[in-house]
Amino acid sequence: MAPSRNGMILNPHFHKDWQKRVRTWFNQPARKLRRRKARQAKARRIAPRPVAGPLRPAVRCPTIRYHSKLRTGRGFSLEELKAAGINRKVARTIGIAVDTRRRNRSTESLQTNIQRLKEYRSKLIIFPRKATAPKKGDSTEEELKMATQLTGPIMPIKNVYKKEKARVISEDEKNFKAFASLRMARANARLFGIRAKRAKEAAEQDVEKKK
Repeated sequence: MAPSRNGMILNPHFHKDWQKRVRTWFNQPARKLRRRKARQAKARRIAPRPVAGPLRPAVRCPTIRYHSKLRTGRGFSLEELKAAGINRKVARTIGIAVDTRRRNRSTESLQTNIQRLKEYRSKLIIFPRKATAPKKGDSTEEELKMATQLTGPIMPIKNVYKKEKARVISEDEKNFKAFASLRMARANARLFGIRAKRAKEAAEQDVEKKK
């Protein structure tokens, strides 16, 4: 803390062995190389599966601030897998992430992820467990020869933003008072119950007067 006004001069304690208490970061270049080698080793180990891991669903970020953005989620819901015609146990074996806790709150997200699953399924190449005895659903020999390991993200999600064209501001928009409208809306919401109660009491009094 810096000295303030005409006070006592502070006694800085710089005689301690502070060099021992400083954390250095000289191993960063070596760790960078180690991480890269680990990624390459993992890619060789899981080949010909995609490097990025299993397929993830497209989900919207929470809260009103970020809900316009699409991103990858944890896993596909059971409803999405059922609609796409994929067994929940088989899904994990063919590189599809499953999240049993996730629920579909809107039809739009459900249809988006169903389409995503169907597209992935159409592009998928499944290797047989035994090369000599392929089973139903396995890819053909021609498709197996074409198979290469995918290095980038699987079916990346693209956020499309529609840009509005410039236009002339109308008279109604010029005369519109946003602040006053918001104040009135808040007041109406706050006083809704009191006004309803008063209206009910007034109606009851009119009925009593007519009697």
